[in-house]
Amino acid sequence: MITSAPILVTGVAGFIGFHLANRLLRDGHSVIGVDSLTSYYSTKLKKDRLAQLDHPNFQFIHLDLADHDAVMALFADIKPQKVIHLAAQAGVRYSIENPAAYMDSNMTGFFHILEASRQHDIEHLIYASSSSVYGASTDYPFSEQQPVNHPVSFYAATKKANEAMAHSYAHLYGLPCTGLRFFTVYGAWGRPDMALWKFSDRIMRGTPIQVFGDGDMSRDFTYIDDIIEGMIRLIPVPPAPNPDWDSTTQDQATSSAPWRILNIGNNNPTQLEDFITVLEDTIGIKAIKEYLPMQDGDVRRTAADINAIQQLTGFAPSTSIETGIPQFVEWYRRWHGNG
Repeated sequence: MITSAPILVTGVAGFIGFHLANRLLRDGHSVIGVDSLTSYYSTKLKKDRLAQLDHPNFQFIHLDLADHDAVMALFADIKPQKVIHLAAQAGVRYSIENPAAYMDSNMTGFFHILEASRQHDIEHLIYASSSSVYGASTDYPFSEQQPVNHPVSFYAATKKANEAMAHSYAHLYGLPCTGLRFFTVYGAWGRPDMALWKFSDRIMRGTPIQVFGDGDMSRDFTYIDDIIEGMIRLIPVPPAPNPDWDSTTQDQATSSAPWRILNIGNNNPTQLEDFITVLEDTIGIKAIKEYLPMQDGDVRRTAADINAIQQLTGFAPSTSIETGIPQFVEWYRRWHGNG
């Protein structure tokens, strides 16, 4: 039975949530993990992640954050002091097919987390935003100081809305909120709908991989261990009101409220063709490539300016794709029983 004030991690059966909970447990924290175990992708994968969190200081609660009463009861019962909200409906392209799912999870679910957090005086709410909020901007590298007024997917629109919702709660109720704009996270236990998983699966089976944007795309691929290290360093550092902020500064990333936005990425964009080459070399099979135009909702390039998080925490990524991709492939083969 967990007795010390636990850290609440939502989306704990998800890719980032699982890794964060695992690290927190290793560091000696108590963790309450919440997840609704949706079928957007394999529930077996989610349950296998949860099985790895077999620890006396971990408790899993199956809960839908769109259920207002259940969320309020959860906070009243466990009394967390810090909340890391990672639960969301992911996927840029799926948001084109099924936008309603994003309203339930990304909007209603987040509102319930905000409301419960302010009622229970949470010391620090960290929540997942996304590099997708930068939309079709070509002002590289993306800085938190850039306006993000033109999202090109509904998924991105919900993440931009989350940032605004968090600011209102920080302003009205003094709730310390940190929003993290993740940049293309990859690694072991990743999601089947992401490029690395799909490419690996098709290359190993000898079927063509679909390369969108005619291969002329780049992403700030960020290894999961680097993401987790940055988050761990941020947990004990809640934002305070910026005493120098006023409406004339046009500061987009801080506020007169205890609120901030931070990029968390690799700061080293990689061409998709180079990413595929490292994957081919790791697997030992050449990919059969099918080149296609860019898809709706996609952007040609992402690149993170990480000066703010680096100055705040000393965090800087250190994992290259030459290291990260082989680690993913090793795990992937092991999980599928192929090697």
